[in-house]
Amino acid sequence: MPVAAISDIHGNLPALRAVIGDLEREGIADVVVVGDTVSGPWPVETLDAVERLGAQVVRGNADRIVVERYDGYGPLAGWCADLLGDERLARVAGWPLTLEREIEGLGTVLICHATPASDDPIYTSITPEDDLLATIGPVAADLLACGHTHMQYDRTLSSGLRIVNPGSVGMPYEGSRGAYWVKLGPGVEFRRSAYDVRSTAAAIEELGAPVEERLIEYLLEPPDATMTTEYFESIRAA
Repeated sequence: MPVAAISDIHGNLPALRAVIGDLEREGIADVVVVGDTVSGPWPVETLDAVERLGAQVVRGNADRIVVERYDGYGPLAGWCADLLGDERLARVAGWPLTLEREIEGLGTVLICHATPASDDPIYTSITPEDDLLATIGPVAADLLACGHTHMQYDRTLSSGLRIVNPGSVGMPYEGSRGAYWVKLGPGVEFRRSAYDVRSTAAAIEELGAPVEERLIEYLLEPPDATMTTEYFESIRAA
């Protein structure tokens, strides 16, 4: 049975609904969420939708920041935490850092937001292999499914470890609008679900969620993947 890996929803409920619609049409019932789920304009509705899916979820750095009510990046984390309330926050706080699955055709798949040991380090599709291995550490799996950088890629290291990033449902850096995800098993099939991004951006503005204007602009004009990769590499190596 195939597994849908979706990541970096960032509380974008319309984008998630578009993906769920495609999952239902394809008959994919097994879903894993690769972190950064509730930090965004619709935290409660997004969490509830993910739980209704019966999805397995790992914790992302933005999820942790919401639980901690960290204000170093602005008021969004505290705003989301207030809306979620204690019971939902406790469930988010209980998400594991990693999950392991056996997926037909792909073998043992380790799922984490960034690395097995941390939800924060950055690496990309072009990170030099020695640097990448030092960042992710030992991985006893055939495939590592990770998120965090909001760009789809499929890369196999010289060791044989395959790294797949499903991209971002709620805030893609692909140069094109949509909600991005991946179907795992028996192969790796990258997907994009279309939805009305313009009306979503307008709804965020009307909602009054403390989302940075820059991020709303990214929804309407997603950053180019090549340029974003180069930017992430520049800050990674700094």
